[in-house]
Amino acid sequence: MDKTVPAGAAILLDFIGGIEAPQGYGTLYGNNQRVLPKPLVQMTVNEVIAAGPSWTKRFKSSAAGRYQFMNATLKGLRQQLRLGVGQVFDANLQDRLGYHLLKRRGYEQFMAGKIGLVEFGKRLAQEWASLPVLADTQGQERKVTRGQSYYAGDGLNKSLVEPAKVEAILAKAKAAGNGPVSAPPQDDIPHAPSRPDILVVDTHQDDASGGKWPSIIATVLIILIALAIAGAFFWR
Repeated sequence: MDKTVPAGAAILLDFIGGIEAPQGYGTLYGNNQRVLPKPLVQMTVNEVIAAGPSWTKRFKSSAAGRYQFMNATLKGLRQQLRLGVGQVFDANLQDRLGYHLLKRRGYEQFMAGKIGLVEFGKRLAQEWASLPVLADTQGQERKVTRGQSYYAGDGLNKSLVEPAKVEAILAKAKAAGNGPVSAPPQDDIPHAPSRPDILVVDTHQDDASGGKWPSIIATVLIILIALAIAGAFFWR
């Protein structure tokens, strides 16, 4: 996940991406990415947009990437965000674009408590056809009931997840807030292997008698010097 995406949005995008494109960022609608001359994540946004109409003819949809961006959606994002000609449609860009779509659909208002779970769920279902509406409502084609896709009846789309799961993820995302994605727990961070076979003597540590090595050495030297001086006077 791109580091600029806040924790709550990252949770939502991971959930949505897992439903829309389980095979990841290189997915073309219907898992037809195998026919591409090069991986989707190596194509530029302009190349993806240019190829969209041909994909629609061949596969019935231009949806591409982990969040299954439609051709018209990508065109709008390119213009709104002023994406460069050479902007690559890689994983990080897809995450940022996905986050922008969340914000379009009311993510910030939902996190601030300005719209409720049912309304935000409906807006997400309008963006991603695999998500269900969370209450009976008017869909694009007809009236739809809780658990159905907003686009039910179009002969192409249907919900792929239970509404209770969506509600649980929305609650989890809201609880996570808009801070950065948390670092892994300390125990999950790999450490350098210990070397029990190497003995390291720390001369700054107290010995068993409570003294310190530098003090002992200095004392011994003083005694030896004193004895040497005494001996010199004795033999005169």
